[in-house]
Amino acid sequence: MQNLLDPAILFFAFGLLAGLLRSNLEVPPQMAKFLSLYLLMALGLKGGFALSESGLTTSIMASLFAAVLMAFIVPVIGYSLLRRFVPPFDAAAVAASYGSVSAVTFVTAMQYVESQQIPVGGQMAVAMVLMESPAIIVAVVLANVLRRQHAAGAQGVRVTASGSLVVTDEGHGTSIKAILHESLTNGTHLLLLASLAIGFISGDAGKAMMKPFSADLFKGMLAFFLLDMGLSVAKSLPDIKGKAPVLVLYAAVSPFVHAALALLLALGLGLPLGDTALLMVLSASASYIVVPAVLRYAIPEANPAVYLALPIGVTFPINLLVGIPLYTSIAALFF
Repeated sequence: MQNLLDPAILFFAFGLLAGLLRSNLEVPPQMAKFLSLYLLMALGLKGGFALSESGLTTSIMASLFAAVLMAFIVPVIGYSLLRRFVPPFDAAAVAASYGSVSAVTFVTAMQYVESQQIPVGGQMAVAMVLMESPAIIVAVVLANVLRRQHAAGAQGVRVTASGSLVVTDEGHGTSIKAILHESLTNGTHLLLLASLAIGFISGDAGKAMMKPFSADLFKGMLAFFLLDMGLSVAKSLPDIKGKAPVLVLYAAVSPFVHAALALLLALGLGLPLGDTALLMVLSASASYIVVPAVLRYAIPEANPAVYLALPIGVTFPINLLVGIPLYTSIAALFF
């Protein structure tokens, strides 16, 4: 309940309501982009400052290992389940979206966990970056296998997810190297990594100098950005109509399943409470920005409306309104 009374969450709810009422309220695209960059920069600095204080420890390495492992586990499980109900290319794309992470969900979770006076390791910002690419790699590998299977069944012909036939090269496939380059050189990733490095290098002195920017303004900027996200969610809801019920069910239930798996892994590795809660949030989130942009050309056979609408229209609001406080509370029960 406390999370629902948070001003930032209330602005998200207001944006959602305004969008559903078809208000002409909007945040200019360039302003929304600036807010996104600000949040990532501030988050990176916070993580760098915290990492500078703690240094690299066994616990930190365990947290990073757990994050990468979850980034491989989630898409494999998702694809294994979804391919039974939807076209395989759609299953691979959705699995990639849910195996990856939402930076906005993570930023909101960081703010919530800190408001609960729970110590958080700076390495979790690094973990978020590391979790972006593995799911994409898994999905691309699966898509290439599917293409080869279709090519083997019909020389020079490929069957798309929609059922149509197109001429193709038997050896055609998307380069893993190209996908890695696209993911790792993404501007938002580079800004986050640079901010982490700058925070780590500058340490306490940098923290004091940047406090008005990275700490004092953070809450207000997050509220403004979540207002825009509420409007975006409202716009995406019509795209969910007509989608396979199993996909909507997956989008609503899988976050809790993925969070539970992350909890078991974190407990097994002995991670601290803050890292455990954030690992659960990262594992439960889904990408609706970076991964869809990559999948548009990496897996063109998949339907973009499926892997874009579900994460932002179903999973994002569930995590924001219910998931973050729930995951944190459940993690706290074990500490």
